[in-house]
Amino acid sequence: MTNRQPAGARGPGADGETTLSAAGLWPGRSLIAVMLVAAAALDLARCGIVLATARHAGPAIGLVAAGLAAAALSLRTARGCRSGRRWSAWAALLIGAASAPQAAGSGFHPPYAIPDIATAALGVLLTVAVLATAGPARQPDQLAENPCTDLGSPRSPAARPARTSPR
Repeated sequence: MTNRQPAGARGPGADGETTLSAAGLWPGRSLIAVMLVAAAALDLARCGIVLATARHAGPAIGLVAAGLAAAALSLRTARGCRSGRRWSAWAALLIGAASAPQAAGSGFHPPYAIPDIATAALGVLLTVAVLATAGPARQPDQLAENPCTDLGSPRSPAARPARTSPR
C-alpha cells in the first residue's frame, strides 16, 4: 500500500513515488508489540506454574490450554502490530483491558502472586499505551482543511459572478 507523504518528506519508492511507512501511521507500535510479547511470556510463566503445582489433571489441562491460547493471541497481535495491521490496535486494547481483571480474578495467591501482579500492571500499561497512541480516524494523506473556504479560487461559489436569469 503506497500513500503520498506530506510535502518535504522523503522516502524511497520503487517508481519514484514516496511511500508512507507503517511507523508514521501508528506511533508507539514497537512499544506495544514489546508489551504484548511480555504478556505472552507472563501467560507462559503462569502455565509453567500450573504444571508444577497441579494436583488434579482436569483443571490443570484447562488452565494450560487457556494460557497457551492467550499467549498465542498475544504473539499474533504483536506480529500484526509490528506489520501495521489495523485490527492489531483493537486486539491489543482488548488484551490489555482483559489482563488486569483476569489477573485479579485469581486472587493474587502464592505462587501466582508475582505473575498476576505483573500481568495486571502490564494490562493497564498496555491499555494506556494503545489509547495514548490512537490517532485520528483518517488517512494520512487526506487534507484536514475545508476546500470551500478559499474564496479567491475560481472554483469557489463566492468567486463566480451571480447568474441572472433571462426574462
